[in-house]
Amino acid sequence: MTKYDEQFKLSVVQSYESGERGYKSVAQRYGLAHVIVERWVAAYRQHGLPGLRKKFSHYSAEFKLSVLRRMQQEELSATQAVALFDIRGGAGVVMNWQRRYHEQGLAGIQPKPRGRPKKMTESPKPTDARPAEVRSREELEEEVQYLRAEVAYLKKLRALLQSKEQAAQKKRK
Repeated sequence: MTKYDEQFKLSVVQSYESGERGYKSVAQRYGLAHVIVERWVAAYRQHGLPGLRKKFSHYSAEFKLSVLRRMQQEELSATQAVALFDIRGGAGVVMNWQRRYHEQGLAGIQPKPRGRPKKMTESPKPTDARPAEVRSREELEEEVQYLRAEVAYLKKLRALLQSKEQAAQKKRK
């Protein structure tokens, strides 16, 4: 459910467009922040009524990059880019893209998979169907090394968990 429906947004924009009041007075009249009124007016001016509609968008990395490049070329603010490209979520979304792009490059603005990750299935351990008598000594030694490493890892993990548990108990006391 949207917080404000399309009709309400349109009435706020029309109230501002009538020229009687500024952003702040319109915002006070409707109990909104003046930034929201500015955003709605800019979206309405740029895209008309569809600019006020609720939109669920997932933006590709190419689109995000084109927005960032245009912002740099034309020296646009994030708010202006939001209005120009009809981006939902406000200027914070574009500023977040910009920050991640500068920190991580193109990988930072790639769309992330949504939702809970799929349950990881345990990969079956490779079992050699051949009996021990048929396998070579080297193969058996490799298997023993692997199993020793696995046991050592599990012991270290158990010790780490126990030390964390003891530290937690000390904090409680």
